Amino acid sequence: MSNLQATPEWQWVPQVSAIAREAGQRLREFFAQGVETEYKGEADLVTVADRTSEKLIRERLAAAFPEHGIYGEEGTRERLGSRFRWYVDPLDGTTNFAHGFPQFCISLGLEDRQPRGEAVLGPDEDGTLVAAVLYDPMRDELFAAERGRGARLNGKPMHVSHTPELSESLIATGFPSRKRHQNPNIHFYQEFTLRSHGVRRAGSAALDLAYVAAGRLDGYWEFNLNPWDTAAGILLVEEAGGLTSGFSGQPFRLDSREILASNGPIHAELLGLFENMFAGRDLAPLLTPQEYAARRLERAAKSGQ
Repeated sequence: MSNLQATPEWQWVPQVSAIAREAGQRLREFFAQGVETEYKGEADLVTVADRTSEKLIRERLAAAFPEHGIYGEEGTRERLGSRFRWYVDPLDGTTNFAHGFPQFCISLGLEDRQPRGEAVLGPDEDGTLVAAVLYDPMRDELFAAERGRGARLNGKPMHVSHTPELSESLIATGFPSRKRHQNPNIHFYQEFTLRSHGVRRAGSAALDLAYVAAGRLDGYWEFNLNPWDTAAGILLVEEAGGLTSGFSGQPFRLDSREILASNGPIHAELLGLFENMFAGRDLAPLLTPQEYAARRLERAAKSGQ
C-alpha cells in the first residue's frame, strides 16, 4: 500500500485500494468462520459475505467519490447517469468461497462515460475504462491500473508474458453456474487443452484476467460474463501490454457476452481457432512432440540470426 501511496500519478487507485483491502479483510473473516449460502437463481450462489462486502464498498465509494455512479453485482444501482461509474464485484468466485476453496477476489473497475468532454454517453454506449483495482485477500495481492499509467501488482510494475505460441501457453477459461447444458464452452475447452500446455478453470473470471496481466497466464476466454466480472480485468490486461477482444476480433464491450484476452503474440492464433470452430471446419492436425521441438529449435535459430 505504501508503494501505491508514494506514486503521485495515481488518481483513483490509492483510495480505492484502501476500500478493497478493507472489504477483503471482512471476506477473510467470513471465510474463516464459514457462511451459509443461498441461491439467487436456479444455480447462482450468494452469501452474506457478498452482500456485506458490497454494502461496505458502496458506502466507502459514495463517501470518497460522491459524484460517481455504482453498478454492483448484488443489486446496487446508484447515480448511473453520472460521468464516472464503478463496476463492483464484491466477491468474484462466490462458489469457490462457499466451498472453502481460497480462489476469489474483489474487483472494482471505473468507467469514464464522458471521455471526450461531450455529453454523457447513452445507456448502450461504452465509455473508457480508466481505473482498476482487484484484490485477492487470501494472497494479499493487489492488482491495480489506471489508463495510460501502466499496471502494478502490490506496487511493482507488471507485464504480460512473451510466450509466442498457443502450444507453449497456459490459458484459462470458466463455465457458468447456470444453464451449463446450453453453454458450448466444453467443446472449446477440449480443443484448447489439446493445443496448449494446459487450460486452468479456477472459478474467478476477474482473477483469471489479472493473471493474464501478471504473466501467470498467457490467455483467457469465457462466455456469458457481466460488466462487474470484466471491467477491472480488461484494463489490467491492456495496461500490462496485452490484448482484449471478442471471439471474432471485434473490440471488447462491457455488455459483451464473450471475452478473449491474451499476452498479444498468441491472439491471432486464438482468433483463428475460434473462427474455424464456429465455422465447423476441420482443425489442423495436432503436432507431435518431435514437431513441437523442431518448431522451437527453428524459432530459436531465427531469433539468433
